[in-house]
Amino acid sequence: MLTNQELLTGTYRAFNARDIDTVIDAMHVDVNWSNGREGGRLFGHQGVRDYWTRRWGQIDPRVEPVGFATDEQGHVLVEVHQVVRDLAGNVIKEGLVEHVYLIEDGLIRSAEIKEC
Repeated sequence: MLTNQELLTGTYRAFNARDIDTVIDAMHVDVNWSNGREGGRLFGHQGVRDYWTRRWGQIDPRVEPVGFATDEQGHVLVEVHQVVRDLAGNVIKEGLVEHVYLIEDGLIRSAEIKEC
């Protein structure tokens, strides 16, 4: 079984490659995912798949983990350098964000986004 850091590093790599199947494979079937752009929550594989497939048709986000930690509740905290471009390549947003994951049985169970 992969470590949490290995799981998440591979998931970020797949996300940046737009390999949605590998991203989804890293998630629990009932994943609870933060919808950072529109607000609210996304639920399950199909909810996350539909959201990111739609968003990649509108923007070009890239995320690179720069640090990993674990909090006292067992959540994995990932500091991420994020660059979001429009489809013409212009930077819309760049900076650090924190992603907070709950990982159960080697799969992402939930994800939150926090501004640094």
